Formats: sequence, C-alpha cells, structure tokens
Amino acid sequence: MAINPSPFLDGKLLIAMPGIGDPRFDRSVIFLCAHSADGAMGIVINKVAQNITFPDLLSRLDLLPPESRITLDERLSQMPVQFGGPVETGRGFVLHTTDYYSADTTLPISERVGLTATLDVLRAIAKGEGPRRSLLALGYSGWGPGQLENEIQRNGWLHCEADEELIFTIANEQKYQAALEKIGIDPRMLSTDAGHA
Repeated sequence: MAINPSPFLDGKLLIAMPGIGDPRFDRSVIFLCAHSADGAMGIVINKVAQNITFPDLLSRLDLLPPESRITLDERLSQMPVQFGGPVETGRGFVLHTTDYYSADTTLPISERVGLTATLDVLRAIAKGEGPRRSLLALGYSGWGPGQLENEIQRNGWLHCEADEELIFTIANEQKYQAALEKIGIDPRMLSTDAGHA
C-alpha cells in the first residue's frame, strides 16, 4: 500500500457529498489549487457562471473590441465561463495545461495543471496563443485553517485524483458522476447521513 507523503490535497478533486449543506456546492467538483495548514483554495469545475460568455468577458475587460468578436475562433466564442466559487466572484482565474506558463503569474499546481489569474492569459487565449486546454472561472472556493479537513471528516467531501479529461473535456453535467466513478462510487448509493466507524 502506497503511503501518501502529504496530508494535503492540492492538485486533487473534491467531490461534494449529497448532505454538504450548502446549495452553492450541491453536486460540485472542485479542483484544489492550494491546500496547507493555512487553509485551502480551489475552483469549481462543473458549474457555469450565469449571464456571461467568454466574448462578453473579453469585451467587459476591454481586451477585445466589439468589432473583433466575429474573429474569435468558434470554439472560443462558445467557451463557457465557470462559477469558480463564492469568494471574489468578480475576479477571474484560468486553470490550464502547463504548456502555458508565465514566470511571474502562473502557479504550477501539478505536472499538468497550472493556475493563472492575470489578463495576459485571457489575451493569449483570445489570440490563439494560450494553453492547449483551459477552464475560465469567476470566483473561487476557500477554506480557513482546518476548515476543509473538518468538512471532510463530517462526510461533506470525497476526493480523487484529477486528470485533464475530467477537468477540461468532460461536459459539466457529467463531471460529478465521472469523478465518483473514478473512485468506484455509484452516485445512487450515496447517503446524506454522516457516520463514523
């Protein structure tokens, strides 16, 4: 049996249990960007932000003049903006493959995934010079010291390994089930009751 060298879950996925108790996280899958004794920070990867598209965001940030919207690649014009979590919902974060890296602004999370929170990555994506795969989110999910560990102990969250397909490719409405299946759990068998042996 392999021993986990770290008690922290950065680079892993959190999967909300049915009894999470917070409707904002109902059926959420969260990629944990940072987790330490000081707390945790992650991005919800399976919920779309309401009333905003990638072209809208570029226009609001004045990164793409309205007359240029038609020149956006079709895939980009359809790119959703995700609800990353309830903290700082006006701030943008981009989870992406590590083929894009900015020395001053990219936080490498794992060998394959990084996080950048500057306008430069949005410009690069709009110009077709960005990462191979990306997920744009407004806001993030945050926990204070010991808070996430407490929620896990109270059966609020499960966790599993993250992979590119689950983060970037699988449709939002299928990510919850796909994450559960990754750890061998049938979503119909989940209980909302907490229990400890």
